[in-house]
Amino acid sequence: MTNQGIVVRSTGSAYSVRTDEGNVVECRLKGRMRLGGSRSTNPVAVGDRVVFSSDGCDFVISEVCDRRNYIVRRSTNLSKETHVIAANVDQALLVTTINHPETSTVFIDRFLASAEAYGVETIVAFNKTDIYNADELAELEYREAVYRHIGYQTIRLSSTTGEGIDELRNILKDKLTAIAGHSGVGKSTLINTLEPGLDIRTSAISEANNSGRHTTTFAEMHRLAFGADIIDTPGIRGFGIINIDRAETAHYFRDIFSFSPNCRFPNCTHTHEPGCAVVQAVEQGEIAPTRFESYLNIMAEGEGKYREGGQPKR
Repeated sequence: MTNQGIVVRSTGSAYSVRTDEGNVVECRLKGRMRLGGSRSTNPVAVGDRVVFSSDGCDFVISEVCDRRNYIVRRSTNLSKETHVIAANVDQALLVTTINHPETSTVFIDRFLASAEAYGVETIVAFNKTDIYNADELAELEYREAVYRHIGYQTIRLSSTTGEGIDELRNILKDKLTAIAGHSGVGKSTLINTLEPGLDIRTSAISEANNSGRHTTTFAEMHRLAFGADIIDTPGIRGFGIINIDRAETAHYFRDIFSFSPNCRFPNCTHTHEPGCAVVQAVEQGEIAPTRFESYLNIMAEGEGKYREGGQPKR
C-alpha cells in the first residue's frame, strides 16, 4: 500500500515525511532513485510531495510528484550539477546583511534571477538593522530603493529591537516560505524570535573573516504557531546559476527586461551591441549600476569568465 506526504526534513540520507493525516514517518530513498544517475545532489528536497510505502522493514520513497516550483543553485559537489534548496513554496525570504557578514549585491541578484526563472516570488529582508553605522545605513537605503523600484517587496528586520518582526509575521502567515541567505545573516535568530519554542541553534560570526559559521546543516520545515510554515535552509556561501539559457538571462532581470524591447537588435545581449536601450538606461540612471554589473557577471560566467565573490562598484 502506497502513501503520500510532504518532505519536512532532509539530511541527505534520511527523510522525514508528514503524511496527509499529520503523522511524521522516517523514510529512505528507493535504490533506483539514489543510484539512478541523478544530476542533483538531492533528488528529493524539503517541500517535495512524495509517494512512499513500506518494504517490510522501512518506509521507502519511490516517487517525487511534479513540482510547481523550486529554488535551485549550481552544486558545489563537482560530481553533480544542481542542488535544490526547497520545493513547492509560496515565496522565499532572502535574508541579507549590509555587514557582519556582508551580502554582496551579486549574490542577491543571482538568487533573485534564479527564483524568477523558477516561479518563486522573493521578499528581500535587510537584517541586523540595529548594528549599522551611518555609511552602512546609507547602503541599506540604496539597496532598498533599488529593489523596491523594480517591484520587489523589502523589509527591515532586527531581532534585537524587534523592528519589522510583526510585519514579517504578516508576510509569512498562511504561506510556505523558504528562508535563505548566507551563514551568519541571522536566519536562525529570526526564526527563534518568531517562535521561541523552536530553539534553533545559532552561533557567532567569525571575527577572522567576518563570515558566518554553518549552524543549520540540513533543510527542515517548521510549522509556526501563528499559522505559517517555513523551510529553514543551510547557509549558502555562493549562488551559482544553473539551467538558465544565457540568451534568456535578461528575462529574469525585471528592470533589464523592461528596456530590452527598445534595443536596436532583437537578439541584443546588452553587453556590447550598438543601440542597446539597456546600456542607455544604465547611463541615464534608470537601471541601477549594481544590477547591470550583476547581469554582466552572470553573462560572463556563461563564457567561463566568472570568478566567485565579485562585488560590483557603483
